Amino acid sequence: MENWNLTSDFILLGLFNHTGPHLFLFVMVLTTAFTSLVGNALMLLLILLDPQLHRPMYFLLSQLSLMDMMLVSTVVPKMAADYFTGRNSISPAGCGLQIFFFLTLEGGECFLLAAMSYDRYVAICHPLRYPVLMTWPLCLRMILGSWFLGAADGLMQAAATLTFSYCNSHEVDHFFCEAPSLVRLACADTSLFEYAMYVCCVLMLLVPISLILISYSLILSTVLQMHSKNARKKAFATCSSHLSVVGLFFGAAIFTYMRPKSYRSANHDKIVSAFYTIFTPVLNPLIYSLRNSEVKGALRKCIDQCAALKS
Repeated sequence: MENWNLTSDFILLGLFNHTGPHLFLFVMVLTTAFTSLVGNALMLLLILLDPQLHRPMYFLLSQLSLMDMMLVSTVVPKMAADYFTGRNSISPAGCGLQIFFFLTLEGGECFLLAAMSYDRYVAICHPLRYPVLMTWPLCLRMILGSWFLGAADGLMQAAATLTFSYCNSHEVDHFFCEAPSLVRLACADTSLFEYAMYVCCVLMLLVPISLILISYSLILSTVLQMHSKNARKKAFATCSSHLSVVGLFFGAAIFTYMRPKSYRSANHDKIVSAFYTIFTPVLNPLIYSLRNSEVKGALRKCIDQCAALKS
């Protein structure tokens, strides 16, 4: 089979066609993406403007909102433009950038969620020592470490993916450039890269989720020892909500990146990728933030100030 170099564009086959049901689904995806952008932007604005939210917990939440906004912006605008114009091509450089930003944000969010679970562990299990155990320098190191590890993973995988020789069939059966979908088109032997990607995913996914499970196990142990039923109920509700989002996020990522090659299906990959790149980001403001009484108080204060300015 004739090879082609990285001078021709890739063709993204997309997620939807132009039938009625698919148009309805496409509108739902755009609505969800827009809601995610608005919700996460609102969280960033509230945390920036309200001095009472200038604490490590909310600074971590602001970074989660920023990552979710960037993740949606990396995938959805290109997908929407392709659907409306019918021009599904993407340059190799554009494809590499998508892979880099996507993996940077996904990997960074894995470690950020682990940092947030540690913050909740300290707040619930050691509330009196919170200012000592969760200092601003430690919070900043956690955030910088999350961004750095995500960027390192994204850079390595994007660079390695674009070094392969690709065959005549340069149609990517996906709605954005994702490393596993692109590697399927390579003419060269990709077994070594796939093994390295698997090891990298083990570190990027299983290490953070192990830390999260340890943190919430210790939280659960502390909650069970609480004497107040209301306090136990509130803590259980908060932890279950957080763990549900963590489970959805990590479960979808593990399904995509850690399955054996023989079990992979392009359609399944597209659906799961749409789930954790478009639908999960809209849950984070609701689960982590807007259910929080302090955040709701900041939102009411902001609305009252806006109303006072108008009057």
